[in-house]
Amino acid sequence: MRTLTYYVAATVDGFIAGPAGEFDFFGFEGDSAAWIMAEYPETLPAHARGPLGLTDTPSRQFDTVLMGRRTYEPGLALGIRSPYPHLRQLVFSRSLDRSTEDVEVVAEDPVAVVRRLKQQDGAGLWLAGGGELAGCLRDEVDVLLVKRNPVVIGTGVPLFAGPFRPAGLTPAGTRTFETGVVVETYRRS
Repeated sequence: MRTLTYYVAATVDGFIAGPAGEFDFFGFEGDSAAWIMAEYPETLPAHARGPLGLTDTPSRQFDTVLMGRRTYEPGLALGIRSPYPHLRQLVFSRSLDRSTEDVEVVAEDPVAVVRRLKQQDGAGLWLAGGGELAGCLRDEVDVLLVKRNPVVIGTGVPLFAGPFRPAGLTPAGTRTFETGVVVETYRRS
C-alpha cells in the first residue's frame, strides 16, 4: 500500500506560510539544501531543477504530489502551470476551472481520493500543502516530515488547519543541519 507523506517546511512556531502566503523566509542553502537534493529531489519544482543540475535526477520517494489551490496559485501567477511535471500533480480546488495536460484539478473529497490512490500501485504520495488540505487529510497522513526552519513569524498558515482534535504521533527521527534547519519525522500512531 502506498503511503501519504506530508513533507513541508515550517517555522519554529508551526506555520507553513505567512498570512498572505509568504514563504520567502524559508532558506535553501548549505547542508540542508544538499540533503533535500539528495534525498527528495522530486520535491524541487521544475524551474529550480535545471539550475540545480537535477533535470535528469530520478524521483526517490514520490511519484504523485497533492496540493491545495493556495499552494498551487503562487506559481500559476508567475506563469508556472506545471510546477512538478516529473510527478503526477493533483490540485484540490472547487474554484479552479479545469485540469491541464500536466495538472489534474480535483473537486471531490480529498479523503476519498487519497484512499483510492493508496490502493493503486506506485511510489509514495507527497502532500505539499497547504494547511487546510492537510487538516482535511490529517487522518490519512502516514508520515509527517517537517523541515523546521529557525524563524518565528507569529501568524500565518498553520501546519494543520481545523478544529481542536488532538491526535498522537510517534517520533521516528530528527536530523539537525548546520543551517539551523531541523528535520523531524513522525509516523501516525
